[in-house]
Amino acid sequence: MGRGGQGLARVAVVVRAGAAPLWWCGVFAAGIGLLLPGLTGRRIGVMAGAVLFIVAAVVVAYRRRKRYVALARAAARAGKHDVLQDRAVTVRNWRRGHRWWLLLTFAGALGSSFAVPAAGGMLVAGAGVGLWLKAGWLGRRERAEQELIWVRVDWLGRGAGAPAGKPVKACRATGVAAGDAAPGGARRH
Repeated sequence: MGRGGQGLARVAVVVRAGAAPLWWCGVFAAGIGLLLPGLTGRRIGVMAGAVLFIVAAVVVAYRRRKRYVALARAAARAGKHDVLQDRAVTVRNWRRGHRWWLLLTFAGALGSSFAVPAAGGMLVAGAGVGLWLKAGWLGRRERAEQELIWVRVDWLGRGAGAPAGKPVKACRATGVAAGDAAPGGARRH
Protein backbone atom coordinates (compact mmCIF):
# COMPACT_ATOMS: atom_id res chain seq x y z
CA MET A 1 0.00 0.00 0.00
CA GLY A 2 2.59 2.50 -1.07
CA ARG A 3 2.11 6.18 -1.77
CA GLY A 4 -0.42 6.80 0.97
CA GLY A 5 -2.98 4.23 -0.15
CA GLN A 6 -5.22 2.55 2.41
CA GLY A 7 -6.69 -0.94 2.63
CA LEU A 8 -10.47 -0.62 2.26
CA ALA A 9 -13.24 -3.10 3.10
CA ARG A 10 -16.83 -2.81 1.89
CA VAL A 11 -19.19 -1.68 4.63
CA ALA A 12 -22.05 -3.87 3.36
CA VAL A 13 -19.78 -6.93 3.23
CA VAL A 14 -18.66 -6.38 6.84
CA VAL A 15 -22.30 -6.06 7.93
CA ARG A 16 -23.36 -9.12 5.96
CA ALA A 17 -20.41 -11.26 7.13
CA GLY A 18 -22.07 -12.08 10.45
CA ALA A 19 -25.51 -12.87 9.07
CA ALA A 20 -24.97 -16.50 8.00
CA PRO A 21 -22.99 -17.60 11.09
CA LEU A 22 -25.56 -16.08 13.45
CA TRP A 23 -28.44 -17.57 11.45
CA TRP A 24 -26.99 -21.08 11.48
CA CYS A 25 -25.93 -20.90 15.15
CA GLY A 26 -29.48 -19.85 15.99
CA VAL A 27 -31.15 -22.48 13.83
CA PHE A 28 -29.03 -25.30 15.26
CA ALA A 29 -29.47 -24.08 18.84
CA ALA A 30 -33.24 -23.75 18.38
CA GLY A 31 -33.48 -27.18 16.73
CA ILE A 32 -31.55 -28.87 19.51
CA GLY A 33 -33.47 -26.82 22.08
CA LEU A 34 -36.75 -28.23 20.79
CA LEU A 35 -35.62 -31.65 21.95
CA LEU A 36 -35.57 -30.39 25.55
CA PRO A 37 -38.85 -29.91 27.45
CA GLY A 38 -37.43 -26.95 29.44
CA LEU A 39 -39.05 -25.27 32.42
CA THR A 40 -41.71 -23.48 30.41
CA GLY A 41 -42.52 -26.19 27.87
CA ARG A 42 -41.95 -26.21 24.13
CA ARG A 43 -45.06 -24.28 23.15
CA ILE A 44 -44.26 -21.26 25.33
CA GLY A 45 -40.59 -21.49 24.32
CA VAL A 46 -41.41 -21.36 20.63
CA MET A 47 -43.89 -18.49 21.07
CA ALA A 48 -41.38 -16.52 23.14
CA GLY A 49 -38.71 -17.35 20.57
CA ALA A 50 -40.89 -16.04 17.74
CA VAL A 51 -41.30 -12.71 19.54
CA LEU A 52 -37.56 -12.55 20.28
CA PHE A 53 -36.78 -13.41 16.64
CA ILE A 54 -38.86 -10.50 15.36
CA VAL A 55 -37.57 -8.03 17.96
CA ALA A 56 -33.93 -9.00 17.32
CA ALA A 57 -34.33 -8.74 13.54
CA VAL A 58 -35.90 -5.27 13.77
CA VAL A 59 -33.45 -3.92 16.36
CA VAL A 60 -30.37 -5.18 14.50
CA ALA A 61 -31.68 -4.01 11.12
CA TYR A 62 -32.38 -0.45 12.32
CA ARG A 63 -29.52 0.02 14.79
CA ARG A 64 -27.09 2.86 13.90
CA ARG A 65 -28.75 3.70 10.58
CA LYS A 66 -28.21 7.43 11.11
CA ARG A 67 -24.49 6.81 11.58
CA TYR A 68 -24.31 4.77 8.35
CA VAL A 69 -26.18 7.49 6.44
CA ALA A 70 -23.92 10.24 7.83
CA LEU A 71 -20.77 8.30 6.93
CA ALA A 72 -22.08 7.54 3.42
CA ARG A 73 -23.02 11.16 2.75
CA ALA A 74 -19.60 12.41 3.81
CA ALA A 75 -17.71 9.71 1.88
CA ALA A 76 -14.79 10.95 -0.20
CA ARG A 77 -13.76 9.26 -3.43
CA ALA A 78 -11.26 6.45 -2.99
CA GLY A 79 -7.82 7.25 -4.31
CA LYS A 80 -6.05 5.34 -7.06
CA HIS A 81 -3.55 3.96 -4.53
CA ASP A 82 -6.23 2.59 -2.18
CA VAL A 83 -6.42 -1.21 -2.09
CA LEU A 84 -9.91 -2.71 -2.21
CA GLN A 85 -10.17 -5.83 -0.07
CA ASP A 86 -11.77 -8.91 -1.61
CA ARG A 87 -15.16 -9.98 -0.29
CA ALA A 88 -13.81 -13.38 0.80
CA VAL A 89 -11.00 -11.76 2.81
CA THR A 90 -13.42 -9.40 4.57
CA VAL A 91 -15.77 -12.26 5.46
CA ARG A 92 -12.89 -14.46 6.63
CA ASN A 93 -11.48 -11.67 8.83
CA TRP A 94 -14.87 -11.04 10.42
CA ARG A 95 -15.44 -14.72 11.14
CA ARG A 96 -11.95 -15.19 12.56
CA GLY A 97 -12.38 -12.14 14.75
CA HIS A 98 -15.73 -13.35 16.07
CA ARG A 99 -15.29 -17.15 16.24
CA TRP A 100 -15.17 -17.24 20.06
CA TRP A 101 -18.17 -14.93 20.34
CA LEU A 102 -20.08 -17.17 17.94
CA LEU A 103 -19.18 -20.23 20.00
CA LEU A 104 -20.26 -18.51 23.24
CA THR A 105 -23.45 -17.30 21.58
CA PHE A 106 -24.28 -20.82 20.42
CA ALA A 107 -23.54 -22.24 23.89
CA GLY A 108 -25.66 -19.55 25.56
CA ALA A 109 -28.57 -20.08 23.20
CA LEU A 110 -28.36 -23.83 23.70
CA GLY A 111 -28.08 -23.47 27.48
CA SER A 112 -31.13 -21.20 27.62
CA SER A 113 -33.17 -24.05 26.12
CA PHE A 114 -33.10 -25.80 29.49
CA ALA A 115 -35.32 -22.96 30.73
CA VAL A 116 -37.15 -21.76 27.59
CA PRO A 117 -36.82 -24.26 24.70
CA ALA A 118 -35.69 -22.80 21.34
CA ALA A 119 -36.10 -19.15 22.43
CA GLY A 120 -32.38 -18.35 22.66
CA GLY A 121 -31.68 -19.92 19.29
CA MET A 122 -34.49 -18.00 17.67
CA LEU A 123 -33.13 -14.77 19.17
CA VAL A 124 -29.70 -15.44 17.63
CA ALA A 125 -31.24 -16.37 14.27
CA GLY A 126 -33.24 -13.12 14.38
CA ALA A 127 -30.00 -11.17 14.83
CA GLY A 128 -28.63 -12.89 11.71
CA VAL A 129 -31.74 -11.95 9.74
CA GLY A 130 -31.39 -8.38 10.99
CA LEU A 131 -27.86 -8.22 9.58
CA TRP A 132 -29.13 -9.48 6.20
CA LEU A 133 -31.84 -6.82 6.25
CA LYS A 134 -29.29 -4.10 7.10
CA ALA A 135 -26.98 -5.27 4.31
CA GLY A 136 -29.93 -5.21 1.92
CA TRP A 137 -30.79 -1.67 3.01
CA LEU A 138 -27.16 -0.63 2.44
CA GLY A 139 -27.30 -2.26 -0.99
CA ARG A 140 -30.42 -0.31 -1.94
CA ARG A 141 -28.68 2.91 -0.85
CA GLU A 142 -25.60 1.99 -2.88
CA ARG A 143 -27.70 1.36 -5.99
CA ALA A 144 -29.66 4.59 -5.54
CA GLU A 145 -26.49 6.66 -5.05
CA GLN A 146 -24.56 4.66 -7.69
CA GLU A 147 -21.56 4.31 -5.39
CA LEU A 148 -20.16 1.64 -3.09
CA ILE A 149 -19.16 2.60 0.45
CA TRP A 150 -15.81 1.43 1.86
CA VAL A 151 -14.14 1.77 5.26
CA ARG A 152 -10.47 1.63 6.18
CA VAL A 153 -9.51 -1.85 7.35
CA ASP A 154 -7.45 -0.54 10.26
CA TRP A 155 -10.52 1.27 11.64
CA LEU A 156 -12.65 -1.89 11.84
CA GLY A 157 -11.29 -2.86 15.25
CA ARG A 158 -9.88 -6.11 16.61
CA GLY A 159 -12.73 -8.29 15.38
CA ALA A 160 -12.84 -6.59 11.96
CA GLY A 161 -16.54 -5.99 12.41
CA ALA A 162 -17.44 -2.42 13.35
CA PRO A 163 -17.94 -0.48 10.09
CA ALA A 164 -19.78 2.34 11.88
CA GLY A 165 -17.92 2.20 15.20
CA LYS A 166 -16.25 5.10 17.00
CA PRO A 167 -12.83 4.62 15.36
CA VAL A 168 -14.39 5.12 11.91
CA LYS A 169 -13.96 8.79 11.11
CA ALA A 170 -14.94 8.70 7.44
CA CYS A 171 -15.70 6.38 4.56
CA ARG A 172 -14.59 6.23 0.96
CA ALA A 173 -16.72 5.73 -2.14
CA THR A 174 -16.19 4.06 -5.50
CA GLY A 175 -18.34 3.33 -8.51
CA VAL A 176 -20.65 0.30 -8.43
CA ALA A 177 -18.30 -1.75 -10.64
CA ALA A 178 -15.44 -1.68 -8.10
CA GLY A 179 -14.59 -4.71 -6.02
CA ASP A 180 -15.86 -8.26 -6.27
CA ALA A 181 -19.14 -7.86 -4.34
CA ALA A 182 -22.47 -6.56 -5.58
CA PRO A 183 -24.30 -3.71 -3.82
CA GLY A 184 -25.42 -5.04 -0.45
CA GLY A 185 -22.36 -7.24 -0.05
CA ALA A 186 -23.54 -10.33 -1.93
CA ARG A 187 -21.33 -12.19 -4.39
CA ARG A 188 -21.33 -10.89 -7.92
CA HIS A 189 -22.83 -13.28 -10.44
